[in-house]
Amino acid sequence: MLARIEPRPLAGTIPAIPSKSHVHRLLLAAAAADRPTLIRCAAFSADMDATARCLPALGASALRTAEGYLVTPGAAGTADPTVDCGESGTTFRLLLPMTCALGKSVQFLRTGRLPSRPLSPLYEELTAHGCTLSAQSADPFSCAGQLRGGAYTLAGNVSSQFISGLLFALPLAAEDSVLHLTGTVSSASYIELTLQVLRLFGIEIHAVPGGYAIPGGQRFRSPGTVTAEGDWSNAAFWLCAGALAGSGVTVTGLRMDTVQGDSACAALLQRFGAHITVSGDAVTAAPGPLRAVDIDADAIPDLAPVLSLVAAAAAGESRIYNAGRLRYKESDRLATTAALLTALGGRVREEADALVISGKPGLAGGICSAAGDHRIAMTAAVAAAVCAGPVTIQGAQAVNKSYPTFFDDFDRLGGKAGLQ
Repeated sequence: MLARIEPRPLAGTIPAIPSKSHVHRLLLAAAAADRPTLIRCAAFSADMDATARCLPALGASALRTAEGYLVTPGAAGTADPTVDCGESGTTFRLLLPMTCALGKSVQFLRTGRLPSRPLSPLYEELTAHGCTLSAQSADPFSCAGQLRGGAYTLAGNVSSQFISGLLFALPLAAEDSVLHLTGTVSSASYIELTLQVLRLFGIEIHAVPGGYAIPGGQRFRSPGTVTAEGDWSNAAFWLCAGALAGSGVTVTGLRMDTVQGDSACAALLQRFGAHITVSGDAVTAAPGPLRAVDIDADAIPDLAPVLSLVAAAAAGESRIYNAGRLRYKESDRLATTAALLTALGGRVREEADALVISGKPGLAGGICSAAGDHRIAMTAAVAAAVCAGPVTIQGAQAVNKSYPTFFDDFDRLGGKAGLQ
């Protein structure tokens, strides 16, 4: 799909869509619970649906309703299933350890870049504790055996999804476990979100020096009905649009006390010089004189593309660093972000784990590729607010991964996206 975006600012008010990171975790916890759970969720995405359709791997089913997802444990029978993760890394990396803990034999289908995204050192820890796994790049990828408790060790800076996967799985093991984390822990907010959901479902995990102590033999207990949080990761695109041009954009339905790491967006836009106001669950971003800042992306990798766009319109040189993990997302996001900004007339230099962006008053516009990456597609659309000419996005359907109604909401805020 092509999207031709007219160069105009966005303005107005838009509700936040549900956090897919939160929904992933709620779905998995509900699948392992003792009774059905209704997950209230006002909108859906391809990644959320990937986790929902993979719940038969845990012996559960998920039904999409007008209210959200109704998850029923034990509804999928005992047959060993084949499940399709699509390109959702969170689905695969959190679900795999849980299926191993339950002793399931499952085949996982994966698409896009997911088969090539790293699975070590989680892979080695699972095989060392009773699981039989196919080669990491196998299609389909299969698992069998029974995960045992015990001592586990993971590097904290590889992927928070590996840590979250074990935190979901090890309470189901018969034995107690200790999960040791070495080095600096990256994306710690996603681990805290996991722990928050586990506590909601009655799981007991203890923080200890260097990791977590996890009692085995636990059972997930459903709270009955839960509501997904508003998503700061996707709200960031609208807030950045408001900071770039126009009279401001307000996003409602955001929790100020969230553990979502991407809530840092508001404070980072303030550092750039944007005007940020908060009222209840609403955050408004409006333009101010933007100036360059340096940003450590280690805890907020998903914000890097759109914050790079803000940097491209800020006076001076900005650096977004500690971003090496972006090379293993739906695209190599350091390369594709640099390619996007360059295609639109920006000035950016790519380093091994960083982007260096020299700001200028505006961009030219032009033709760019979404590179199969939802966050690149959305960044390109928002970029039109500071472009002199239209922005044409090749592969704009990539937004469906996390935000299928993105272009509808874009138009609601006064944008003009011609789709073909």
